[in-house]
Amino acid sequence: MRVGVEVGGTFTDLVAIEDGRVRIAKVPSVPSAPDEGALAALTAANLKMNQVEDLVHGSTVAINAILERKGASVAFLVTKGFRDLLLLQRHNRRQIYDLFYGKPQPVVDRRDTFEIDERVGPDGAVIVPLNLSMLAETLANPLASGGYEAIAICLLNGYANPDHERAVAAWVSEKFPSLSITCSCDVTREFREYERASTTTIAAYVQPVTDAYISRFAESLAATGFTGRFSIMQSNGGHLPAAAISGNAVSSLFSGPAAGVNGAIRQAALAGYKDLITLDMGGTSTDVCVVTDSKADLSTETEVDGLPIRAPALDIVTVGAGGGSIIWIDDGGMLRVGPRSAGADPGPACYARGGFEPAITDAHIVRGSIRPEAFLGGAMPIDRTAAHAALKPLADTLDMSLEEFADSAIRVADANIVRAIQLVSTERGRDPRDYVLTPYGGAGPLHAVRVAEELGIETVVVAPNAGVLSAFGLLAADFAQYDTLTRKVAVDDSAPAIVREVFDGMAQEARKAFDLFEIDAKPRFAPTLEMRYVGQAFEIQVALDPERLDVLTADELSARFADAHIQLFGFGGADFGPCEIVSFRIGALAPPSELPALLEDDTVNHDADARIFDNGEWRDCALTGRAGIRTTGGLSGPALIEDATSTAYIPAGWHATVDSHDNLIIRKGDVKP
Repeated sequence: MRVGVEVGGTFTDLVAIEDGRVRIAKVPSVPSAPDEGALAALTAANLKMNQVEDLVHGSTVAINAILERKGASVAFLVTKGFRDLLLLQRHNRRQIYDLFYGKPQPVVDRRDTFEIDERVGPDGAVIVPLNLSMLAETLANPLASGGYEAIAICLLNGYANPDHERAVAAWVSEKFPSLSITCSCDVTREFREYERASTTTIAAYVQPVTDAYISRFAESLAATGFTGRFSIMQSNGGHLPAAAISGNAVSSLFSGPAAGVNGAIRQAALAGYKDLITLDMGGTSTDVCVVTDSKADLSTETEVDGLPIRAPALDIVTVGAGGGSIIWIDDGGMLRVGPRSAGADPGPACYARGGFEPAITDAHIVRGSIRPEAFLGGAMPIDRTAAHAALKPLADTLDMSLEEFADSAIRVADANIVRAIQLVSTERGRDPRDYVLTPYGGAGPLHAVRVAEELGIETVVVAPNAGVLSAFGLLAADFAQYDTLTRKVAVDDSAPAIVREVFDGMAQEARKAFDLFEIDAKPRFAPTLEMRYVGQAFEIQVALDPERLDVLTADELSARFADAHIQLFGFGGADFGPCEIVSFRIGALAPPSELPALLEDDTVNHDADARIFDNGEWRDCALTGRAGIRTTGGLSGPALIEDATSTAYIPAGWHATVDSHDNLIIRKGDVKP
């Protein structure tokens, strides 16, 4: 048996696969103790834990520690003269008209930053040797009396020569063995001092919290009889055994959104689609990502609370437009949705758990697109009266009926999602009309078709059990280990040999990591270069074909870079001058064992009618499940398609069919093509 457990902001989802059969569970999350929600999902699924061979887990523990500022107490060690590195940041202003604007607050205060007398040049040469005797004089008393739980070490140009960082780490480990130690050379071997420092401090900040969570959850699993492999999902779309994350917790910040993309890629491929835009709308937020040829874009840098993190992550844009997103009116009288969310506790007003602020789920209840008796297959009670009461004060303020207000709020949420998709498609040089939209999460299928209309997308693919697709994506994920190294190389006749040499060394290190983590599968490699024109300040990614590294030429390197530059910026080519390589990145990937299709539960087979207030008017619509569509061969909107984990809405002018893998295929047009 293989099990995936994904802890979201509102619900915790589980997918278990045993002998080709799929079992699902969905329970409320416990924000104060995420592992309790995960264990509750295991209990709800009634699993025999001693038969589970693999359990893959994704959670929000690390990212919540940053957002809530509940991480470890960190001492930050820097090169002499760089104490204010985290405060100076970059000379940009994110909100240029905000008179009260302040730069993002780092996770380490200035008083917890200590200078070390040493210096390494950008070529790795030692300029000022490290004096361990002086190190003891500088650090012994502060570390002994400061109440620190973790140490972050980020010395100037440590990416080029990590010897000083290693020596400092060894001294701290000997003198203070209880402290968690994070070196920049182990987290990100890249230049740009501020970004590397921010990443290192965040990694140190979340490491003890993540370690404690993993240890606690592992002990709870052992108490249930589990003896299999316990893995953690990473932001890059792959997973690794928990022991690996214990040394690099920062890689798991965005595990939930990354898992969902994996599930969407696999399920859409079964329907014959490889170019897609994923739309994950859960209880707290909506995450969107572009997938081309069944591969999601990988970003080298992300942000949390305005702080940069240099770690590979799927290029996902998140907006505050989930089912629990609060509906409100701003000071100018404009209707707004999110980013604040009711979360799992207390949740939307209709959950009847003490929440009173109106949320998007309440709006769906009011306008009829969610039937209270069918929510989560009828397993969760919903209070229709509470939803009406929550929306009424705001509706009265805008002099609107309840239905008009609810419909307007949902359309605002749709507009937020459209803008997010434009950020990852149009602004990345891609036309969304060339892709299919793949929604999932509990609320994604409800909003998807209206979003597709705004973007000109003509096909929407809704996977079976879309509400738990992220948990399924945990099981569909590769084992993945990424490494990045800054090394500036001019693109001339000598460059191909250097590229092969660097990537060969990085591949050997990745194989050692797989052996260390006891991953039996043979990895395949995905090499990528960070390149720019000479004189430019920033780089773009250029993917290489691993099968062509042996025959790679300087002309091919230049041509690949020019093509990538033109796609992103609309200009480039040989006339723009010479280009250079700045950094090397390699991914070592090993696929999991084969998975069965995520088929739908055919118990939802009602054929009835419903009414929904959509785009300013009440509409009669069909009400059925996938089995009903399969029986009739297709269904034209307006219609609501319900299952145990989500509801899909098909407006007028769209037609739905179900394929052999239980994917709901919704196409623009009133009849089956």
